[in-house]
Amino acid sequence: MMQTRARQTHRRLESELPPHLYGYGISTHSGQPNLVVLIAMHVLHLYKDYPPVLGGIENHIRMLAEAQTALGHEVTVLVCSRDRRTYEERLNGVRVIRAGRLATAVSMPLSWRQPLILARLQADIAHVHSPYPLGEVANWLWGRAQATVITHHSDIVRQRAILCFYGPILRRVLRAADAIIATSPCYLESSPWLQPVRDRCTVVPLGVDLSRFTVPARHMHTPPTLLFVGKLRYYKGLDTLLRAMPQVPQARLVIVGDGPMREVWQRLAAQLRLEPRVQFVGEVSDVELPSYYANADLFVLPANARAEAFGTVLLEAMASGLPVISTELGTGTSWVNQDGVTGRVVPPGDPDTLAAVLRELLAAPSQLVQMGKAARARVEAEFSLSAMVRRVEAVYQQALHSPNRERSYA
Repeated sequence: MMQTRARQTHRRLESELPPHLYGYGISTHSGQPNLVVLIAMHVLHLYKDYPPVLGGIENHIRMLAEAQTALGHEVTVLVCSRDRRTYEERLNGVRVIRAGRLATAVSMPLSWRQPLILARLQADIAHVHSPYPLGEVANWLWGRAQATVITHHSDIVRQRAILCFYGPILRRVLRAADAIIATSPCYLESSPWLQPVRDRCTVVPLGVDLSRFTVPARHMHTPPTLLFVGKLRYYKGLDTLLRAMPQVPQARLVIVGDGPMREVWQRLAAQLRLEPRVQFVGEVSDVELPSYYANADLFVLPANARAEAFGTVLLEAMASGLPVISTELGTGTSWVNQDGVTGRVVPPGDPDTLAAVLRELLAAPSQLVQMGKAARARVEAEFSLSAMVRRVEAVYQQALHSPNRERSYA
């Protein structure tokens, strides 16, 4: 399965990337012609977790790392393991080093092994995925890469207390970066951390593997099916959707995902007497997930905080031809989803308005179909995996050739 996925990624990138980014060489594994980038690099991705740990950032790093490997880059991912063991493995061609974890505090692993390993790794690009204070500081102090690129996935939102002492350090880390990636224009404009360094920021939207998601012949299910997918964390705002459900008695809700708020929200569903119409599915595999999008009529992401910085699940739903409802947070969620075109954008934390919009859309099946078609077209045009890889590649070259650094390349 892993080799099949790598071959599929290879073929997609060959057909979609512009020719100036790649050429052909002889594979050292098969002896056959193989697609390679003309300027191969050693790319080091740094974060706290990696699949099989589930999460939007984790999945983004996996897709990017595997696509870069398929293009001929040497790619290493340095993360923390789930326990005290330190070990290395190769997944779909990607070298994954999992450093031992002593504990977890404020959603961040504590590991002395990760900085030590980082200090020994040499790379052309260190690609740090933020927010991750341990990795950011370790790379700033001990990283040996020729250039550092930071993807600012989100501001630190809930753990604001740590910003009292970490805030000044974070500003220095961002100033020291050779290039910074923001995932949407909205986040770039609204983040107080990115504004002082916007001169080195580039917007590179997250991408989705379009081949995983097909668009079925859409017809309204009986009863109409609403879908939520995501980690069950506070900022997902699922309680708003649950409180809206009594006002949308004709619909059922399928909830895919698990997390710390599951029991709380299951109790809320019971208190609202929604149990016959609301199904908590739990986590599902990558293989199963597309079928949930295919069997829904409308996707809802009722997030209530800036921690929902982009909403990759919106891309997955839109790639499946689903219209979506998102909230206005000043982040990428209301940029990915165009109000009135690919779905609707509503205020966060407002179950009455959400219920009214749900009733309006479910009463107009033809409008849902048109929005679903527009959603798929938008993802194809702006948010494909190949487009993301191409844009990240350009940022790497910008970082390596930044005017404030003198570099040489073989």
